[in-house]
Amino acid sequence: MDPFFDFVAHYWWLVFPLSAVMGGWARQWSKASERRHRRRVELYKLKNQAVQAEQASQAAVLSLVAAHDAVNRRWLDYELDVGKLIDFPVMTDVREPLTVAFLRAKREADGLRPAKPEEISTAARLAEYRAAVHSFELAFDVAEREAKRIKDSNFTGPERQRLATARKLLNLALDNAATPAERQTAYRRARRELDGLIVLPEATLAALEEKIAGELDSPHAPE
Repeated sequence: MDPFFDFVAHYWWLVFPLSAVMGGWARQWSKASERRHRRRVELYKLKNQAVQAEQASQAAVLSLVAAHDAVNRRWLDYELDVGKLIDFPVMTDVREPLTVAFLRAKREADGLRPAKPEEISTAARLAEYRAAVHSFELAFDVAEREAKRIKDSNFTGPERQRLATARKLLNLALDNAATPAERQTAYRRARRELDGLIVLPEATLAALEEKIAGELDSPHAPE
């Protein structure tokens, strides 16, 4: 008889324990495969969550930059309009604590502003910029409300009259119907009326002079 069949004939009973062993190995291999599959799925989920978190972070940065820009535009409405600064002089009066607080908050927010969203890559950095933007927005709101509340009431009667005169002169300086000499003279007189009352930011003067640049470059007009 063939040795193999002879072995099977005498040790056929080994089929049962061997089957149990093989079945155990098969189950272990199956469980190991399932564990490997779960790990791969978990790793994929973690990577996907990381990508989504990064995208969400950049979206948050872009949202904060937009809020930052919105407050800056509101400030530029004053900084580039000398008429509004005359109407609400507190907005540039550094003797006012609320104005100082607003300008300080602006500097802090501007200093933390990223050149591109990718520059803010940590939660701590994002929280720092968010706090700065919110402080800037709040400080500006408070300063603006106060400026609109008191208007020019901090000035004496004669000083308010000078402000009103300066307002009229600036309107004349920006009037295209006026002659170059009239516009130049009006601008110079307005500057004298405002001297000692309101300190106009450089950006305000630059914007104003740009509007009447041609007239300011004309020959000296009588005053």
